Amino acid sequence: MKVYNLTCEHDHRFEGWFSSEEDFKTQSNTQKIVCPLCDSHVIRKLPSAPRLSLSGAQEPKADVADVEQIQKQVVEMIRKIVANTEDVGERFAEEARRIHYNEVPERAIRGVATVKEFEALADEGIDVMPLPLPGSLKQPLQ
Repeated sequence: MKVYNLTCEHDHRFEGWFSSEEDFKTQSNTQKIVCPLCDSHVIRKLPSAPRLSLSGAQEPKADVADVEQIQKQVVEMIRKIVANTEDVGERFAEEARRIHYNEVPERAIRGVATVKEFEALADEGIDVMPLPLPGSLKQPLQ
C-alpha cells in the first residue's frame, strides 16, 4: 500500500492511498483522483521524506496554524452537517420560509439558493448560512 501526500491546483492538501505507484499513475492520468474540498481533478503528488527511526530523535514541533489539520477539521465538520441535515435541493428558500413561519415542523435543512433568494431570506429575518459543498463531500468516502 502506498500513501501519498497530494495537493490540488488550489493547494488543498490531502492523502491518497494506492495499491502501487502504477495504480497512482493510472488514476492520475484518467483523472479519477478528486480533491475532497473543491472537486478539482488537477492533482499532483507532493514530495515526501522517508520516516527514519533514530534513537534520541525528537518529533518536530507542530505548527500552530497547521493547514492540513485545519482542512481535516473543516472536512469533518462538513460531513457532520451533511449527515445531520435534510437536503431539500432547489426548494431551500421555500422550505426555510415554511420552517420559519411554523408551517412545517422545525428541522435542519440544506440546499441551494441564489444570492437573491439568500438576501430575501435575510430581509425576512430568516437566519441561513451559505456553505459551499463540493460534490465529493455530499456522499460517503470509501
